Amino acid sequence: MNFMRSDVFKKYFVPGIVFQSVVIAGGYGTGRELVEFFLNFGTLGGLLAMIFISTVLWSLVCAATFEFARVFKAYDYRSFFSKLLGKAWWLYEICYLVLLLIVLAVIASAAGSILEELFGLHYYVGVIGMMVGVGLLIFKGSEAIEKFLSYWSFLLYGVYIIFLVVCFARFGDSITSAVFQGDIKSGWALGGFKYAFYNLGIIPAVLFSTRHIETRKEAIGSGILAGIIGIVPGILLYLAMIGLYPDILGVPVPTNYILGILGSSFLQITFQIVLFGTLIETGTGFIYAVTERISSVYQEKGETMPSRLTTGMTVILLIVGAIIAQFGLIGLIAKGYGTITWGFFIFYAVPVVTIGVWKVYQYKDKDVALKGEK
Repeated sequence: MNFMRSDVFKKYFVPGIVFQSVVIAGGYGTGRELVEFFLNFGTLGGLLAMIFISTVLWSLVCAATFEFARVFKAYDYRSFFSKLLGKAWWLYEICYLVLLLIVLAVIASAAGSILEELFGLHYYVGVIGMMVGVGLLIFKGSEAIEKFLSYWSFLLYGVYIIFLVVCFARFGDSITSAVFQGDIKSGWALGGFKYAFYNLGIIPAVLFSTRHIETRKEAIGSGILAGIIGIVPGILLYLAMIGLYPDILGVPVPTNYILGILGSSFLQITFQIVLFGTLIETGTGFIYAVTERISSVYQEKGETMPSRLTTGMTVILLIVGAIIAQFGLIGLIAKGYGTITWGFFIFYAVPVVTIGVWKVYQYKDKDVALKGEK
């Protein structure tokens, strides 16, 4: 594990691991998201969209974001968007806070359901367990968060690989046929774009993990790797799912459906426990971004954010998420998610690859001019 402590790992891999950890709960945790954005466009069409559209867009935006954060030393989303959008920075925050409430409600509901279905525990045992896990990580700070997310991501990759191997042993001929003789339906590229933008808004939430980056080469390399690291578990799950195509298209929770067919209680329990850990990862990433945003205000004043404020903010956000889940408001809020996605596209994706790139080069030119004067 010495590699995980090395500068190379921290600079090139940690930002991607944190990104993957935050994206998984809303990106491909249940498998239903992969059906909606990819598999509905054919087995091969969906695979092309994942590899050549979503991955490329994630890598492009991550690279631009990490380099902008490095140049302007903007490691929380408030500082980042103040540099990028100026006085209009709050437009991103509105979108992010709405997304935060949706995600916290979803993971609270999922956490309660997982332990209830697996071990027969009360729904709130799972909810409270998730809340405690998130709270402890945030209280310990960025280094502990990075370590937990890194170790858990390796575990996640291992379980997803085993899951695919078992599925391949069971219906490998169907998987192979779906890849090499699969269908491609119209709209596959648009599906890849929608999925990419569906998850783009969370990239600024992982800025705290880019503090290790020191050069442009590291920022761009880390950004490219982030897109790849983020999508690989989704591809592994997608390959397992296409073995049951087209029957799996109408299944509410594809992962549970596949596990049921495999009939392995050990794999089912292991998979669900790992999934529970990913809920903690996602909740931690989302909330830590908010506490870092508030902490930046204190730092500008030369002060330190009180630990009780961090704890209080974390508890309040988690409770609000649990309440929203309890009263069934997830669907109501999620109806506006399409609008939020457009908000991230307009106020983040487009500006960072245009205005952001331009400002980085302007900053470089300014540095060159100042050195010339000296």
